[in-house]
Amino acid sequence: MFDRKFGDRLIEGLSATPAVYLFKDGQGAVLYVGKAGNIRRRLQQYRNATRRKVHRKMRALVREASTLEVIHRDSEREALLLENALIRKLRPPHNEDGTYDFLYPAIGIGGTEKQVLLCFTTHVDAWSDLDLRWYGVFKSRRRSQAAFNALVYLLGLIGHIERTVHLPPHERIRGSRLTGFRRLTPEIVTSLDVFLSGAGQDALVPLTRLLLEKPLARRDAGEVQRNIRMLSHFHERDLAPLRTALRSGDRTGTYVPQDERDVLFLSTDERYDESKESN
Repeated sequence: MFDRKFGDRLIEGLSATPAVYLFKDGQGAVLYVGKAGNIRRRLQQYRNATRRKVHRKMRALVREASTLEVIHRDSEREALLLENALIRKLRPPHNEDGTYDFLYPAIGIGGTEKQVLLCFTTHVDAWSDLDLRWYGVFKSRRRSQAAFNALVYLLGLIGHIERTVHLPPHERIRGSRLTGFRRLTPEIVTSLDVFLSGAGQDALVPLTRLLLEKPLARRDAGEVQRNIRMLSHFHERDLAPLRTALRSGDRTGTYVPQDERDVLFLSTDERYDESKESN
């Protein structure tokens, strides 16, 4: 089927160099964008795809596509960047990673000594009036939201969660959450900033020490430990890798916009394991 659709001489006419390839339907719409360090070898895999489960997507693309376009690049890095840009622009139906970067969330912290604010959102610009410090964006919404909920739970044990009516005026945004806390010490706020910056899990030590002093936290020790483990997991999979990528890309700060996040990871010399991050 591959030879019949795309030509039996296509592969032998390609060099073993980096390239981006696009499977298109009969109307020219892009079904899938992929990249390869060796385009000849990659397309040979599509040509020889078997009925094994691991080859199911390859067989489906060959079956659905009418044409195949190959765009050569001088390096694999250039191919990675072009692939990412095309995925974000075209949003092909068979691509998943990078297609929905507008859903990448960030976590913000700010407020005053009397009221500390913690925010989870995919719409950072909508919260500009609160002057929050932003961390992110993160690829895994599930893990980021779980970490945010863990912070809210633990901070609620050492401080007091504000009622919604006492929060600063703000727009209600679907999928976003703003929580306020009273009676959080400056040391705790500083440790949260350090932790969210990806500098190290030791930043949670002041929080854990305070939790040991709280009877409710000692009573629910199992739940407290579960939430601390959740934060450690978030640090390992999301916070520390983002810090590394920002520094490798010579960027300051702790935040990267949604449409720049994937390109940042692709551009840095530090090769981050995206498959682990998406799990």
